[in-house]
Amino acid sequence: PPTAASASVLRTLRAEGVRVSSVSDGISVLDAVRSGGPALLVLDVELPGPDQAAVLAAVHSEAPHVPVIAVTPRERRSALLGLLRGDRDDYLLRPFPVDELAARIRLRLRLGLATAHTVIRQGELTVDTEFGEVSVDGQPVSLSPTEFALLMALLAEPGAVMPHERLARRVWSEPASANLVQVYISYLRRKIGPERIRTVRGEGYVLEG
Repeated sequence: PPTAASASVLRTLRAEGVRVSSVSDGISVLDAVRSGGPALLVLDVELPGPDQAAVLAAVHSEAPHVPVIAVTPRERRSALLGLLRGDRDDYLLRPFPVDELAARIRLRLRLGLATAHTVIRQGELTVDTEFGEVSVDGQPVSLSPTEFALLMALLAEPGAVMPHERLARRVWSEPASANLVQVYISYLRRKIGPERIRTVRGEGYVLEG
């Protein structure tokens, strides 16, 4: 909806180098998708017009290549989760930091979810984001959905320190304890190799090649 907050979001995303346009109701969302316009859709589930289920179903049916980041108040989270595709879609709870939205947009586009490029390689680590397949040194690795999401969050900024708080927001979309993040980092290390994830004491974690 056209508010001061949404105007701030648009300014920030444009400053981040994202080409972005906005519409103010569900019918316009569907028109934009049907025109073949967006590479990615950020959808406020409280837009006027068709309800969220109808809009998401239409997007998934008519533009299956377009990933969706849904923005929802906490009380509507449970209803939303069953409508999202786990391999392509994402969600944010309102209110959210604008830089977090920008980071998730970069992640979705970088992973190739909006393009034909769906394989990421970093050293001997290979990730097929379309099929959720991971291999190390040519050997397949089985990850849980949470472990896969954590790996994707680390791959969003390889070589950069990812703070506990940012990883928690990207993987769990809500506050999570540093201990929980540490536990899943340990699970991931066992599967892809402990040397691939370096701890920076007091700051976070770095995915290395």
